[in-house]
Amino acid sequence: MTEHPEIVCICGSAKFMAEMRAATRELSLSGVIVLAPSEADESPTPEEKGILDALHLRKIDLADRVLVVNPGGYVGESTRGEVAYAQAADKPITFTNPF
Repeated sequence: MTEHPEIVCICGSAKFMAEMRAATRELSLSGVIVLAPSEADESPTPEEKGILDALHLRKIDLADRVLVVNPGGYVGESTRGEVAYAQAADKPITFTNPF
């Protein structure tokens, strides 16, 4: 029986999309399945944002753990909500820049 790869959901502010892409690449090359935020337009409509936010919570549900990409320690309001959701689901959470 083969071992199942770890599944990691990346969370972070959209302004750190380049850093999240880099984390996705690094994790993928180490054999991890990565669930990353969708890359929508700079300003999705409120309806689109609601859809994307709900999808991202489902990605957290699927993940074994959550990685928060937070250069400089920054965690915005949406990301704080995702962290709270992951905590409520008892998901391990790590940060690229500890507080």
